[in-house]
Amino acid sequence: MPAKRIFDLAATTALLLIAAPLLLLTATAAAVTSRGPLLVRNTRAGLGGRPFEMLTLRTDPRTPAGRLLRRWRLDVLPRLLHVLRGEMSLVGPCPLPPGHRSATRARLVVRPGITGLWQVSARSELPWEEMDVLDLHYIEQHWLGLDLAILTRTLPAALATRG
Repeated sequence: MPAKRIFDLAATTALLLIAAPLLLLTATAAAVTSRGPLLVRNTRAGLGGRPFEMLTLRTDPRTPAGRLLRRWRLDVLPRLLHVLRGEMSLVGPCPLPPGHRSATRARLVVRPGITGLWQVSARSELPWEEMDVLDLHYIEQHWLGLDLAILTRTLPAALATRG
Protein backbone atom coordinates (compact mmCIF):
# COMPACT_ATOMS: atom_id res chain seq x y z
CA MET A 1 0.00 0.00 0.00
CA PRO A 2 1.52 3.36 -1.00
CA ALA A 3 2.61 5.78 1.74
CA LYS A 4 0.00 8.37 0.69
CA ARG A 5 -2.84 5.88 1.19
CA ILE A 6 -1.49 4.75 4.56
CA PHE A 7 -1.17 8.40 5.62
CA ASP A 8 -4.73 9.12 4.39
CA LEU A 9 -6.15 6.21 6.41
CA ALA A 10 -4.25 7.06 9.60
CA ALA A 11 -4.88 10.82 9.44
CA THR A 12 -8.53 10.43 8.49
CA THR A 13 -9.18 7.98 11.32
CA ALA A 14 -7.60 10.43 13.77
CA LEU A 15 -9.50 13.38 12.26
CA LEU A 16 -12.82 11.52 12.49
CA LEU A 17 -12.21 10.70 16.14
CA ILE A 18 -11.27 14.29 16.93
CA ALA A 19 -13.96 15.86 14.73
CA ALA A 20 -16.83 13.54 15.75
CA PRO A 21 -18.38 16.09 18.15
CA LEU A 22 -17.96 18.85 15.55
CA LEU A 23 -19.50 16.63 12.86
CA LEU A 24 -22.46 15.90 15.13
CA LEU A 25 -22.87 19.60 15.90
CA THR A 26 -22.67 20.64 12.22
CA ALA A 27 -25.11 17.90 11.19
CA THR A 28 -27.52 19.06 13.89
CA ALA A 29 -27.19 22.69 12.78
CA ALA A 30 -27.84 21.72 9.16
CA ALA A 31 -30.88 19.60 10.11
CA VAL A 32 -32.41 22.25 12.36
CA THR A 33 -31.93 25.25 10.07
CA SER A 34 -33.12 23.88 6.74
CA ARG A 35 -35.44 21.28 5.25
CA GLY A 36 -34.67 18.25 3.18
CA PRO A 37 -32.15 15.43 3.40
CA LEU A 38 -29.18 15.97 5.69
CA LEU A 39 -26.64 14.94 3.06
CA VAL A 40 -26.40 16.16 -0.52
CA ARG A 41 -25.00 13.67 -3.04
CA ASN A 42 -23.16 14.76 -6.17
CA THR A 43 -21.66 12.38 -8.71
CA ARG A 44 -17.91 12.86 -9.13
CA ALA A 45 -15.18 11.12 -11.09
CA GLY A 46 -12.71 9.30 -8.88
CA LEU A 47 -9.51 7.38 -9.46
CA GLY A 48 -9.51 5.87 -12.93
CA GLY A 49 -12.69 7.80 -13.77
CA ARG A 50 -14.87 5.60 -11.55
CA PRO A 51 -17.93 7.61 -10.51
CA PHE A 52 -18.89 7.92 -6.85
CA GLU A 53 -21.54 9.86 -4.93
CA MET A 54 -19.72 12.59 -3.00
CA LEU A 55 -21.42 13.62 0.25
CA THR A 56 -21.73 17.16 1.56
CA LEU A 57 -23.83 18.45 4.46
CA ARG A 58 -26.88 20.27 3.21
CA THR A 59 -26.58 23.95 4.07
CA ASP A 60 -28.94 26.81 3.37
CA PRO A 61 -26.89 29.95 2.60
CA ARG A 62 -29.87 32.06 3.66
CA THR A 63 -29.51 30.98 7.30
CA PRO A 64 -26.72 32.11 9.66
CA ALA A 65 -25.83 28.48 10.45
CA GLY A 66 -25.70 27.58 6.76
CA ARG A 67 -23.47 30.55 5.94
CA LEU A 68 -21.15 29.67 8.82
CA LEU A 69 -20.92 25.99 7.81
CA ARG A 70 -20.08 26.97 4.23
CA ARG A 71 -17.68 29.77 5.11
CA TRP A 72 -15.61 27.55 7.39
CA ARG A 73 -16.03 24.59 4.99
CA LEU A 74 -17.58 22.42 7.71
CA ASP A 75 -20.11 21.19 5.16
CA VAL A 76 -17.38 18.96 3.66
CA LEU A 77 -16.68 16.96 6.85
CA PRO A 78 -18.68 13.95 5.56
CA ARG A 79 -16.12 13.62 2.77
CA LEU A 80 -13.73 12.11 5.30
CA LEU A 81 -15.79 8.93 4.85
CA HIS A 82 -14.83 8.92 1.15
CA VAL A 83 -11.16 8.97 2.13
CA LEU A 84 -11.67 5.87 4.28
CA ARG A 85 -13.49 4.16 1.41
CA GLY A 86 -10.66 4.98 -1.00
CA GLU A 87 -12.74 7.23 -3.27
CA MET A 88 -10.95 10.41 -2.24
CA SER A 89 -7.71 11.51 -0.63
CA LEU A 90 -7.17 14.19 1.99
CA VAL A 91 -5.17 16.15 -0.59
CA GLY A 92 -5.69 16.08 -4.33
CA PRO A 93 -7.27 17.86 -7.25
CA CYS A 94 -10.80 19.21 -7.04
CA PRO A 95 -13.39 16.42 -7.49
CA LEU A 96 -15.13 17.03 -10.82
CA PRO A 97 -18.32 15.60 -12.29
CA PRO A 98 -17.77 12.84 -14.85
CA GLY A 99 -17.37 14.36 -18.31
CA HIS A 100 -16.40 17.82 -17.02
CA ARG A 101 -14.37 19.77 -19.58
CA SER A 102 -11.31 19.63 -17.29
CA ALA A 103 -11.68 15.95 -16.43
CA THR A 104 -8.58 15.07 -18.41
CA ARG A 105 -6.82 11.73 -18.32
CA ALA A 106 -4.15 13.28 -16.07
CA ARG A 107 -6.74 14.00 -13.36
CA LEU A 108 -7.86 10.39 -13.33
CA VAL A 109 -4.48 9.00 -12.20
CA VAL A 110 -4.89 10.39 -8.67
CA ARG A 111 -7.78 10.44 -6.22
CA PRO A 112 -9.60 13.75 -5.92
CA GLY A 113 -9.00 15.51 -2.61
CA ILE A 114 -10.93 17.18 0.15
CA THR A 115 -8.36 19.94 0.01
CA GLY A 116 -5.76 20.84 -2.55
CA LEU A 117 -3.29 23.35 -3.84
CA TRP A 118 -5.84 25.81 -5.23
CA GLN A 119 -8.03 25.61 -2.13
CA VAL A 120 -5.18 26.83 0.06
CA SER A 121 -3.78 29.25 -2.53
CA ALA A 122 -6.73 31.56 -2.99
CA ARG A 123 -9.94 29.51 -2.80
CA SER A 124 -12.73 31.08 -4.82
CA GLU A 125 -10.79 34.21 -5.70
CA LEU A 126 -9.05 32.53 -8.64
CA PRO A 127 -10.64 32.09 -12.05
CA TRP A 128 -11.40 28.46 -12.96
CA GLU A 129 -8.51 28.26 -15.46
CA GLU A 130 -5.95 29.12 -12.76
CA MET A 131 -7.52 26.63 -10.34
CA ASP A 132 -7.24 23.98 -13.04
CA VAL A 133 -3.55 24.83 -13.61
CA LEU A 134 -2.86 24.48 -9.86
CA ASP A 135 -4.62 21.11 -9.81
CA LEU A 136 -2.60 19.90 -12.79
CA HIS A 137 0.60 21.15 -11.15
CA TYR A 138 -0.28 19.16 -8.05
CA ILE A 139 -0.93 16.03 -10.12
CA GLU A 140 2.48 16.33 -11.79
CA GLN A 141 4.42 17.19 -8.61
CA HIS A 142 2.54 15.44 -5.80
CA TRP A 143 4.45 13.79 -3.00
CA LEU A 144 3.79 13.30 0.69
CA GLY A 145 5.77 16.42 1.68
CA LEU A 146 3.58 18.60 -0.56
CA ASP A 147 0.48 16.97 0.93
CA LEU A 148 1.69 17.80 4.45
CA ALA A 149 2.39 21.42 3.44
CA ILE A 150 -1.10 21.75 1.94
CA LEU A 151 -2.72 20.18 5.01
CA THR A 152 -0.97 22.62 7.35
CA ARG A 153 -2.34 25.51 5.27
CA THR A 154 -5.89 24.12 5.01
CA LEU A 155 -7.30 25.15 8.40
CA PRO A 156 -5.96 28.73 8.20
CA ALA A 157 -7.32 29.00 4.64
CA ALA A 158 -10.74 27.70 5.71
CA LEU A 159 -10.90 30.13 8.63
CA ALA A 160 -9.69 33.12 6.61
CA THR A 161 -12.21 35.81 5.77
CA ARG A 162 -11.80 35.19 2.04
CA GLY A 163 -14.75 33.97 -0.03
